[in-house]
Amino acid sequence: MTEQTEGAVTVLGLGPMGSALATAFVENGHRTTVWNRTSSKADPLVAKGAVKAETPAEAVRASPLVLVNVIDYDAARMIVEPVAEDLRGKTLVNVTADTPDRARDMASWAADHGIDYVDGAIMTPIETIGRPESVYLYSGPDDVYKAHQPTLASLGGTATYVGADPGRAATYDVALLDSFWTAMSGVIHAFALAKAEGVTAGELTPFMQGIVGLAADIVPELAADVDRGKYPGDASTITSNAAGMEHIVHAAHQRGIDAGVIEAAKAVADRAIDDGHGQDGFARLVETLARR
Repeated sequence: MTEQTEGAVTVLGLGPMGSALATAFVENGHRTTVWNRTSSKADPLVAKGAVKAETPAEAVRASPLVLVNVIDYDAARMIVEPVAEDLRGKTLVNVTADTPDRARDMASWAADHGIDYVDGAIMTPIETIGRPESVYLYSGPDDVYKAHQPTLASLGGTATYVGADPGRAATYDVALLDSFWTAMSGVIHAFALAKAEGVTAGELTPFMQGIVGLAADIVPELAADVDRGKYPGDASTITSNAAGMEHIVHAAHQRGIDAGVIEAAKAVADRAIDDGHGQDGFARLVETLARR
C-alpha cells in the first residue's frame, strides 16, 4: 500500500466509535484506510468503500492523517509505538479518552519520534457522529490542527480548538464526564429512593427533568463565583445545603438503600463547614476539594 494524497485518512480501532468515525470519512469521500486487531470488524466498512489494512504499519503508511480510537492510551500506545517510524512526518490524532497527563506524555513521545500530534475528545454519542449535533474538542499545535481541519470537518457537528497544551482536550473530557456521571449517579439514586417509597421512576421523571434543568441554569453562576474566588451565600449556604443532604441520607438509610454517593458529597460540605465556610455559597467547595 503506497502513500496517498492529501485528504486520505487512516482509522485505527474499529469499536463502535471508531467504526462511526471511519464511516463519516468514507461517506464524505475520503480514501479511508482502517485497521482493527479483530480483522473482521473492518468488513462492514470495506463494504461501504473503506480499505482494510492487514497491519498497523500498512494502515499508517496509507495516509498523512491517522486517527486512533481505542479503550485507553495504554491500548493506543501498544498500537502506535511499534510503528513509530511509519508515523514519522505524519499527524496522529488521538481521539481515545483518557487523562490530561497521559495526553501530554503521548504528545512528548510523538515529538521525540517526529510525529505531529493532536489530542481529541469526542463529546457526543456514537449515533451523532457525522451529524450536525456532534461535538469535538482538539488540543495541540495550532498549525497542525488547522492543516487537517478540513478532513476532520467530515466528522460533522462542532469542532472546537481549545489550546496548544495537548492535555486540554482531555481536561475538558474528564471534567465534563465527571459532571455527567456524577449527575447520572444522582438520578439513579433518586429513582431507587423513590421506588422504595412507592413512587415509580415514570411518576418522578417530569419533576426530575425540572430539577436537572434548574441545575443547568445554576452552572453559570457557580462558574462566575469559582473564577472570581468569591462565594457569597446570599441565596443558600453550605450549611443549609448539608442539612438537605442529611435528609436524603436519612431517608435512604431508612429504606436500606446505599447512600454512599450522597454521603461522599455531604462529607465535602461538612469539611467546608468545619473549616469555617458554612455561610459561603456552594461554589466554595471547589477549594475544599482541592485540599485533600
